[in-house]
Amino acid sequence: MNIETKVKKILELLDEYYPKNIKCYLNYETPWQLLFATILSAQCTDDRVNIVTKNLFKKYPSILDFAQADQKELEQDIRSTGFYRNKAKNIILCAQQLLEKYNGKVPDDINKLTELAGVGRKTANVILGNIYGIPSIVVDTHVKRVSNRLGLTNNTDPTKIEFDLMKILPEDHWIRYNTQIIAHGRSICTARKPKCNNCFLFPYCNYGLDIDMKEVINK
Repeated sequence: MNIETKVKKILELLDEYYPKNIKCYLNYETPWQLLFATILSAQCTDDRVNIVTKNLFKKYPSILDFAQADQKELEQDIRSTGFYRNKAKNIILCAQQLLEKYNGKVPDDINKLTELAGVGRKTANVILGNIYGIPSIVVDTHVKRVSNRLGLTNNTDPTKIEFDLMKILPEDHWIRYNTQIIAHGRSICTARKPKCNNCFLFPYCNYGLDIDMKEVINK
């Protein structure tokens, strides 16, 4: 099966089993809240971030509040998300940059976004897709793992994976591929003990093919 046919089958099945609408797993009300929540989500679960931001965004209700925040105090506010020193430093600096360069508006350009403190391509793509509806591919741990298992990329570097997927996925599927694969990675294609027997993508999965071959060899 060539890659075009494989991708078409995979996308059809994802659309059949998961909603086509964009679903962001981080809670937010404003673009800057999503930006800061995404910075906090590095090496941390979305559920933990949502617990932290529930009180955080009440304590700091504006970008100015974050820009003027005491770093040591903010570190304690976000401590449970991990890497809290760097995250606190970056969020404060990012808030200052937003005010100084963009009058408090989160930019809609990936180059401008990635110039902000603490913002890499993953965070920038979250903003582009969820806030501005601009086609983008977010390579988080689930997208990385599942895309590799499906054989859609052989790379481990998130940026290289992003560009690999951009080459083979139709642009109108980029955003929902993110959310559908995250859902699949959470429920079926988990990091440990994936539920291959219950996976509708199994026939198109390199990881599944390897399991089948091992079972044949061991018989």
